[in-house]
Amino acid sequence: MASAEAEAGTAGVDGDDAFQTYYNEVKQIEKRDSVLTPKQQIERLIRPGSSYFNLNPFEVLQLDPEVTEDEIKKRFRQLSILVHPDKNQDDPDRAQKAFEAVDKAYKLLLDPEQKKRAIDVIHAGKEYVEHTMKEKKKQLKKDGKSTVVEEDDPEMFRQAVYKQTMKLFAELEIKRKEREAKDMHERKRQREEEIEAHEKAKRDREWQKNFEETRDGRVDSWRTFQAKGKKKEKNRSFLKPPKVKMEQR
Repeated sequence: MASAEAEAGTAGVDGDDAFQTYYNEVKQIEKRDSVLTPKQQIERLIRPGSSYFNLNPFEVLQLDPEVTEDEIKKRFRQLSILVHPDKNQDDPDRAQKAFEAVDKAYKLLLDPEQKKRAIDVIHAGKEYVEHTMKEKKKQLKKDGKSTVVEEDDPEMFRQAVYKQTMKLFAELEIKRKEREAKDMHERKRQREEEIEAHEKAKRDREWQKNFEETRDGRVDSWRTFQAKGKKKEKNRSFLKPPKVKMEQR
């Protein structure tokens, strides 16, 4: 969880500049080569901050949310071949990490529920940007200024949506890890209570067993004690007073 929060925090502090640099570099590469070479794909998928950006499975596979399942499978085959460790034996460790990112995104998009969730996040990001634009224009109009905003430019709008979407994915991931940590803590607590209850029951059984095993001995000891007491009473002698002789006159 700390890792995801740190990355999300970085995106928030230096965030805008870091994001803009990342976005520009990736998009410049994509313009030069829409397919990307194996090395470029590996770099794109594992560069610093990639775990933050790779939360969007559509972005990992470079697909639009409207794609079909066949298109998802086709794209997975293309990317998995490009970054597979066997095809990048000069850089197998980084290739393995890139391949795992591609494989994870592919499996997420094959799950209808996970795919819908990802699409919902993307739509929420777009709606947020559109709402923000509307509010900006309303304020500009109120101030008597031009209502043109930078997001009116399609490329700037796309960047804004992309950025907001990444933030939403990061927030959801942090919440998921917090829930996971909480659940783990609760399971640990329950397990400790179960162990303690088991140990207490074990101690109680051992005490009861020892009590039963020593009961006859305790009874015999008590009987012996009582018998000795009675014997002493029988053997006890009492001094008799001397007889008094009557004086004769």
